[in-house]
Amino acid sequence: MIELSLNEVMKYFGANLILSNITFEIHQGERVGLVGRNGSGKSTVLKLISGLEPIDKGDMAIRKGTKIGYLEQIPNYKDGYTTRKVLNLAFKDLMEIEENMINLEKKMRNLENEELDKILKLYSNMQQRYEIMGGYEKEEKLSKICNGLKFTNEFLNKQFSLLSGGEKTTVMLGKILLENPNILLLDEPTNHLDMDSLDWLESYLKEYKGTVLIVSHDRYFLDSVVSKIVEIEDLESKTYMGNYSDFLRQKEENIKLELEAYKEQQKKVGAMENSIKTLRDWANRSGNEKFFRRAASMQKRLDKIEKVDKPNTQKQNMKLNLINSERSGGEAVKIEGACKSFDDKILFHNANLLVAYGERVALIGANGSGKSTIMKVLLREEGVSKGKVELGANVKAAYLPQNIIFKDEAQTVIQYFRDDIDILEGKAREYLSKFMFFGESVFKKVKSLSGGEKTRLKLSKLLYEDINLLILDEPTNHLDIDSIEILEDALIDFKGTIFFISHDRYFINKICNRIVALENKQLSSYMGNYDYYKIKRSELKERQEEIKEKKPKKIREINEVKKKEIETKKIEKKINKLEQEISEVDIKINSLCSDYIELSKYASQKVILEKELEGLMEEWIKYNED
Repeated sequence: MIELSLNEVMKYFGANLILSNITFEIHQGERVGLVGRNGSGKSTVLKLISGLEPIDKGDMAIRKGTKIGYLEQIPNYKDGYTTRKVLNLAFKDLMEIEENMINLEKKMRNLENEELDKILKLYSNMQQRYEIMGGYEKEEKLSKICNGLKFTNEFLNKQFSLLSGGEKTTVMLGKILLENPNILLLDEPTNHLDMDSLDWLESYLKEYKGTVLIVSHDRYFLDSVVSKIVEIEDLESKTYMGNYSDFLRQKEENIKLELEAYKEQQKKVGAMENSIKTLRDWANRSGNEKFFRRAASMQKRLDKIEKVDKPNTQKQNMKLNLINSERSGGEAVKIEGACKSFDDKILFHNANLLVAYGERVALIGANGSGKSTIMKVLLREEGVSKGKVELGANVKAAYLPQNIIFKDEAQTVIQYFRDDIDILEGKAREYLSKFMFFGESVFKKVKSLSGGEKTRLKLSKLLYEDINLLILDEPTNHLDIDSIEILEDALIDFKGTIFFISHDRYFINKICNRIVALENKQLSSYMGNYDYYKIKRSELKERQEEIKEKKPKKIREINEVKKKEIETKKIEKKINKLEQEISEVDIKINSLCSDYIELSKYASQKVILEKELEGLMEEWIKYNED
C-alpha cells in the first residue's frame, strides 16, 4: 500500500527554483534514505511532506488518517519543564484519558443504580481506548527509549532549557519515537549519538512498524536501515532500490550506460551533420535542388532526435593534494601510564598506547568518555596528572578540532587563509578553489560560513604546510557525502600517520587499520576496522554472558553441595538417635523375660524403629551415591 507519493513537485523560494521535478513514492513500512549534496533541497522535501512548507506545483498524496512525526526545530518549553516532562508530552492523549478516568473513579464513589451503571459503561469504554492506545505499555516504552538513548535519571530530572543543543535534539528524537507516528521524518538523526546509541537506533528503526524517511550523511546507518534511496540532484529526484552501497553501484553503472548512450548518439549526430554538410556542398556546386531537399529532410530528422544529455562525471569537489612531509620517527604517538581526571570524574587511568608511523588509528568511545581530552593532551593544551603523553621524534602535526572557532570572524575567507602565510592572492585563490571556494566566495565573511564551509577553510590552512601526522576530531561533521568521499580519497593517499576521532563508521571502515577504544577508563586496541571491532565486541559480550550464566550455576552447584552436607548430617544424627533407641528397646526386651504382653509391645516398637532406620539409611545412600 502506498503511504506517500510526490509527483513532479516544484518549489520556489522567492524567485529561486529550489526543486523542479521531485517524483517518488513510499510504501507502507518502507525505510527510505533521502540523499544529496548540502543545499540540494533534502530538508525542504521533509518540510513539504510535513506541511510546514506549501507545494508550488505538482501533486502530493498522503494516505488518509496518517500521522506524521517530524523534528524540524527545538521548541521553547517554559521554566519547570524537565527532560522527563518533555518526553511525557508524547503521551499527552493518554494522560488526558488517565485524568478523565481518575475523575470518573471519584464520581463513582457517590453514585448508585442507573447513574453508576452509566458512569461504569463510560469508564469501561475509556479503559478500552486507553488499552488500545498502548497506555499500559507507556512506562515500558519510555524505559526502552531512555535506555537506548542513554537518558539517566539525573539527565531526566534536568531542566530542558539548560540542556545543550545536541542534548535537546536527542531528547526531541526520543519524544518523536515515543509518539509512534505512521510516517517518521528524520533529519540527521545520528548527530550527537555515540556508537552504542547508533546501534540501538538502527535496531529500533528496523523493528519500527511505521514508514521511515531519513535524511542522513551517515552512510553506515543508511546501509544498515534503508532499503530504498531517493537522490536529489540538479533539482530532480531519482529512486534506487537497495541501501546506500547498492545506490552507489547502481549510480556508477547508470553513469557508464548514460555516457555510452551519449557517445553513441554523438557519433550518430556527427555522422548526420557531416552528411548534411556534404549534401549542401554538392547542392551549392551543382545547383541540384535534389541535394538541397535531401539535406533539408535529413536536418528535420536530426532536429527530431531526442538529445541524450551528457552525464555529469566531473563534480566540483575538494580536490586535495596533500603534500607529504619528511617522515617522522617510528613512533608517532606515545602514551604511557597516563591518568586524567576532572574534579571527581576519572576519564582514563593508567592508559597506554603506541601509534607507529603510517598507521591510521580511529579513537572511539562513548560521548564524554575523554576522547577529545586525549587529543588536547597530545597537543599540550591539557596536561595529565600522571604518566606520559607525547608525539614522536620529527613529528609535524596538523589538528582539526570538532568545534571550529576563528579568532577574528570579521575576516574574509582569503584574509584568514593568508594570515601568517606568505602567498600571493592569485596563488591563494587557486589553492582555495581546491577546497570549493570559487570566485567571489573567497570574499565571504568567516562568520557567515556554514559548518561545512568552516571545516573546509580550516582544512585548507592546516594542509598548506608540510605535515606527517594528521590529528582529526570528527572531520566529517558538517560535510556532505560527496565532500566526505573526496576527503577519504585524499586521506587514503596520505603517506603519514592519521590519528582521528569519528562517529562516522563508514568513514572509519574506509580509513583506519586499527581501532583504539576508550572503554572502562582504559585504551584497548583492535587491529582492524569498525566491522572487525564490532565482531570482537560481540564475541566479548557473548563470553561475558556465558560467565554470568556460569557464575550462578557454580553458586547453585556449591549451594547444592552444602545442602547435601547439611542434609547428610541431619540424617546421620537421626540414624544415631534411632540406633540408640533400638539399643534401649533391646535392653528392655532382654530384661522382661516371660512378660509376653510387654515383650510383644517392645518387639512391635523395635520393628517400627528398624523400618524407620532402614528408610533413613536408604535416604543417606541416595544423598551420597552421586
